[in-house]
This record gives sequence, C-alpha cells and structure tokens, in this order.
Amino acid sequence: MIDITKLFTGIDTTGDPLRYGHKTGSQHGRPHETETQDHQVPRSAAQRRPVVVWNITRTCNLHCIHCYTDSHDELYPGELTLEETNAMIDNLADFGIPALLLSGGEPLTRPDFFSIAEYARSKGLRLTLSTNGTLITPETAQRIKETGFSYVGISFDGLGDINDRFRGKAGAFEEALAGLRNCQSVNQKVGLRFTLTRRNYEALHDIFDFIEKEDIPRACFYHLVYSGRGSHLSKDDLSHEETRDALDIILERTLDYAKRGLHKDILTVDNHVDGAYLYLKLKEIDPVNAEKALSYLKWNGGGANSSGVGIGQIDMFGNVHPDQFWQDLELGNVRERNFSEIWQDTSHPIFAGLKNRLPLLKGKCASCHWKDICGGSFRARAWKVYQDPWAPDPACYLTEEEINYPREDLS
Repeated sequence: MIDITKLFTGIDTTGDPLRYGHKTGSQHGRPHETETQDHQVPRSAAQRRPVVVWNITRTCNLHCIHCYTDSHDELYPGELTLEETNAMIDNLADFGIPALLLSGGEPLTRPDFFSIAEYARSKGLRLTLSTNGTLITPETAQRIKETGFSYVGISFDGLGDINDRFRGKAGAFEEALAGLRNCQSVNQKVGLRFTLTRRNYEALHDIFDFIEKEDIPRACFYHLVYSGRGSHLSKDDLSHEETRDALDIILERTLDYAKRGLHKDILTVDNHVDGAYLYLKLKEIDPVNAEKALSYLKWNGGGANSSGVGIGQIDMFGNVHPDQFWQDLELGNVRERNFSEIWQDTSHPIFAGLKNRLPLLKGKCASCHWKDICGGSFRARAWKVYQDPWAPDPACYLTEEEINYPREDLS
C-alpha cells in the first residue's frame, strides 16, 4: 500500500507504524483501540511479521468480473472447519502477526463468521473485514462493531449501474451503499475499495465526490492484478498513460481534501511504482516534504517487503500463498503444518527469492534507480504475464527518463 495522504500531504494516519516504521503523532479520523496499541516498530520493514489475508470462504452472493478467487454463489467442499480455524488462529496469535484480514468470496456468507471473528479477537488479533457490503444489515453492522473489527472495507467499482455491471447483480450498488451507511450509523470505521480498470477510471472524480458526500473516511484504489477471473482482464488494465492520469487525479483530489481540512485516508494498492511517481510530483511542489516521504518509502521497501514478507495469504482450504493473488503458488497447508512454520520455511525456491528479491530482478527492474523504494513492485503480475517471477512488472508506467532519475538526487 502507498499511503497517499501520509506521503503527499504529510498528515499522519493510523497505519503509519505498519507501513512506515514510526509511531504517529496526531492521528486523524477515529482510530480503533487496536490501532493505538504500542506496536513494536522493527528497524526495517523486512523484519515485520506478515499481515495475513485469510479467505474464509469461496462462496459469494455476487459474480464480480475481476474476482481473484473465481467465486460463485455455491458451497465449496473442503473449507476449513471451525475447529481447524481456531487452531490456526491460535498459531497466528502466537506468531505475533500485526493484523488479520477476513475476506472471501463474501466472508459474511459463512454461517460461523462471527464465531471465527470473536475467537480471533479473544486472542488479541487486530481484525479487518473485506466485503462487498451487500449483506451488512443494521443488525450485522452492530455485531461487527461489537465484535471489535478495526476497519471494514467495502468494494465499489463505480457508481450505480457501472458498479452493478462489475458486480454481476442489478441493485448491488444500492445494497453496498446501505451496508456502508449501516456501518457508519454504529460508528464502525468503514471505507471504500475501488479497482482501477479502463471501464471505470474515468469516473474517479465522481468517486471522490461520492467519498466526500457520504463522509467516507478511507479509500483504497487497487491496481488490477491478473488473477482468478481477473486473469482474463489484462486487456482492461489501464495503459501506462491512463495509469499516470489516474494517479494525477488521486494526488490532486487527496491534496484538495487536505487543504480543505477533510480527514480522508487515501491509499493506492498493488503497484509500488506509485511511490516513485508520488515523490517526483511532490518534489516539484514541496521539496522538503518530498525528502521526508522518500525516507518513509525507503524504510518500507515497496514490493521487496510485501508479498511473501510483509503480507501473506491463507485460502479457504488452508493453503498458504505469498499473497492473495498468487493462487498457483502453494507453500503448504495449515492442516498439515502451522502457518508460522510454513512462513519461515524457505525451501521453495520462488518463496526464498521473494524474501530477498532485489538481486534476482531482471530487465528495467534490475537497473531502475527506484529499486530501493519500489522493490520490483508486484511479482505476481510479472509471473502471470511472463511466467518469470523476476521479470519486470508489466504495470510499471515510469518513463525511461524517470527510471534513470539521477541517483545523487535520491541520497
């Protein structure tokens, strides 16, 4: 994740200790009790335990065109039982992961969802929820709040009919909006998740207007990753020029929020090139804060400390992956070995490479002057396109001039 608000405007947000290695000063918004705990900040991002994305079920009530788990509205045999999930949670808590993100499918379709979540909270785990929002009734929102979720991310892919076409169901937008409002009504921290494609990026200004109108405190803009049903959508990914245009809009609107005193956490996800692009833009308008942003980006390390290092995934059947998009790379199964043991086992050559990927990068990623903050960006995308985990990330949109930016200016 690239915290646009923190890096481009200098405003602290609640995720700073995890992303940039320092405790925040004045945090805006409504930080959850698990976000204000005295987290131990490691010397480098590489020393972090991973945030774990856990897809607790594959079942989903929608049919999104970019779903990375290729989920349908049906039951899937072989998902982890409640007894197995509790044992896994015990290990995750003992291992000291900083956060557990419950996802799906649609996690709220699982009948024992709240039993799982309540047990995880009883073990002290910080919980976040990734959902399509359509099943969050007022009663469900209240229980989410009482269970102790620090954050709920609801997916929107546009407004009205645009969203419904992406989600495969008429009325999905209004149902998700009702779910968001139900969370807000009980003071549950909630935000928007938006995946950028050619079909919706031109609606970015409308999305930012929507964020302001609905008083949404947080929004994450995801770059498309070619996985699951999304693997057939590479043609719908933004061109490099369109990606730059999208980032310009995101930067412009985030800065506008800050200037007007609107407390919004705006982030981009799944393309660490955004950090370099942000720095170059910030250097033009605020050189002092640009250097501060660069120091945070260097600590974070971008892709070098993400998949397989600072983030990992457990799927609905207990298989462990470097991240939620790399479903064809299995490292082990929690039914057979604890997650902590699997995560520290580097016998798989690709997984071992992910732990120290910079020397393995090829092409323009190997020689790029931004390698120490981008870290080769997203390896799963390189794997999908080239079948080579160390090939350049095809979503890198920097120009040759930007890639070769003079090193002495980055000291």
